[in-house]
Amino acid sequence: MNMKMHKRIRLVTLFLCGTATFALAQEKSEEEKTLKKNLKDSKDLTWQANKELTSNDFQTAEADYRRAISKSKENAAAPYNLGNAYYDRESYAEAFSRFKQAGEKSGSKTGKHKSFHNMGNVFMKNKEYQKAVEAYKEALRNNPTDDETRYNLALAKEMLKKEQDDQKNDQNQNDKDKNEDKQDQDKNKDQDNKGDDNKENEGENEEDEKNKDGDEGEQGQNKPEENQKGDGDKKKEKEQKPNQGDKGEKSEQQPRPNQLSKQQIQNLLEAMQNEEKKVQQKMEAKKVKGKKIKNEKDW
Repeated sequence: MNMKMHKRIRLVTLFLCGTATFALAQEKSEEEKTLKKNLKDSKDLTWQANKELTSNDFQTAEADYRRAISKSKENAAAPYNLGNAYYDRESYAEAFSRFKQAGEKSGSKTGKHKSFHNMGNVFMKNKEYQKAVEAYKEALRNNPTDDETRYNLALAKEMLKKEQDDQKNDQNQNDKDKNEDKQDQDKNKDQDNKGDDNKENEGENEEDEKNKDGDEGEQGQNKPEENQKGDGDKKKEKEQKPNQGDKGEKSEQQPRPNQLSKQQIQNLLEAMQNEEKKVQQKMEAKKVKGKKIKNEKDW
């Protein structure tokens, strides 16, 4: 009884397992069908977008590319072609994003080579030469025979070297300018210090001059009054009246204004004496004639 039940249980279990495996296989088949259908629809949308882009209908083409990308993750052509459309319109940020997406989706070396090559072109446009070198190297790893990629890699290396040399020269120039600025600052500082020293020396000289003047003033005060005033006055008078001392004696002998000479005085004295004689003679004559006669009245 127990053995029969055990066999039944095993049979049921095996049947159930077989049913589950069949269901999973059927589900996987349906999923694969869906993926294939989506990939086909995505490719059809990509083809339609390519046609619209050729007709210069960028907006419609962009929308169809986006739909194609959302339909299938396996369709690397849709983001790659959309990236080319952005690149032609100089929308380099959007272009790089789509090229990167295409490189990640692509399962072939050819697809990866093209995606990294175009990423290198975007880096060149943005003057990011180091990143461009790395992108071109990755492209050549997937297709070493591409001459265009090798040429672009050589150009990127040359531009990178030039950029590095320019940066080095700029750095050297900056260092040189900094050194010159420092030298100028030190020179100005030295000049300022010299100016301060000169000011201090000038102050000391002024102080010495003041002390010297003070000493001379004290010496002048200690001189006798004769030397301070008398000699100075005499010297001043001598300067104002040159040669006056030589004529001093002669000037004393000459009469001053309104003063009579000796001869004039002598003459006056003689004249006075003569007058007195005349007066005396008249007086004597009157005494001889008598008294004076009164004057007669007129009627």
